[in-house]
Amino acid sequence: MSDELRTILLEQVERLLADQAGPDVLRRAEAGEWPEALWAEMEALGLPLALASEEMGGAGLTWEDAVAVWQVLGRHGAPVPLAESMAAAGLLAAAGIAPPPGLLALVAPQQAGLPWGRRAQHLVAPWEGKLVLRPATGMKEGRDGFSRLPMDTCLFGPDSASALLPPALGEEPTLLAGAMIHAALIAGALEAVLDTSVDYANTRKQFGRPIGGFQAVQQLLAQAAGEVAAAGVAAAQAGRAASRRGLAAAEFEIASAKVVAGEAAGKVAAIAHQVHAAIGFTDEHHLHLFTRRLWAWRDACGTERFWARRIGEAALARGGAALWPDLTARDEATG
Repeated sequence: MSDELRTILLEQVERLLADQAGPDVLRRAEAGEWPEALWAEMEALGLPLALASEEMGGAGLTWEDAVAVWQVLGRHGAPVPLAESMAAAGLLAAAGIAPPPGLLALVAPQQAGLPWGRRAQHLVAPWEGKLVLRPATGMKEGRDGFSRLPMDTCLFGPDSASALLPPALGEEPTLLAGAMIHAALIAGALEAVLDTSVDYANTRKQFGRPIGGFQAVQQLLAQAAGEVAAAGVAAAQAGRAASRRGLAAAEFEIASAKVVAGEAAGKVAAIAHQVHAAIGFTDEHHLHLFTRRLWAWRDACGTERFWARRIGEAALARGGAALWPDLTARDEATG
């Protein structure tokens, strides 16, 4: 997708979420109320199938395009699992399976459950070297402990379709896609948390002036801004690598993005609550709607420790002599 078309798409998604995904919608979602109007608008825009090719009913977005959309979604708290449904459709299309309409649940290792699994029509999962599409025939309803959003465990029905996993997807496509999703969601949510913190610092007065005028607060916000920028760059690089080399060959960038985003989530959430002081912990203020999601997404589809170990094991397997050539060759391939 050209930069101009991507900008138009992101503006559409931003407007939609700004209109229909405010703090009240997030609170109702946490109470178990499905944002029906929001999802209907997303389907009308063709977003759930956007990663599939035009021949399969999608828009032919790349992973890089999708990551940019997911960051916007994270910036608004991701009240619906659009990112997971997009990725599931993209994986099906890459395996030669036409994705069906409706919400698709992405079944990934290192994931506690399926966001809004109770609303899913189909499940997408790797199984014995194949990618399978199965009806969601039942579920055990649950709730994520941090985000408070529905997090369900669905039962598998018989296969509706299956296909051998192509080399570009590798053996763990849902894990890699899930990690990239959560890195992007974190990057977007971090932007919202930073904006909220800066606004609060510029309006909350102490000793007759805004607290943002104090050097200690400025230093905290500057540190947070650096973490936010790093997470955004890492997520974008993961999407770029997946688009250019395939999901499996982008494992290093995806793993790095999940590590960087996870570490940033912990640091920025702590700074935001420090800047907001007691009010940031109250249910009335909207800060916790984002910081709780950061904590949940940090663990989803592999923690920093999980992915850092994978990076280290891969580097050791290649040997020390290959480390620098691997890094520089990768930069040339994705730059």
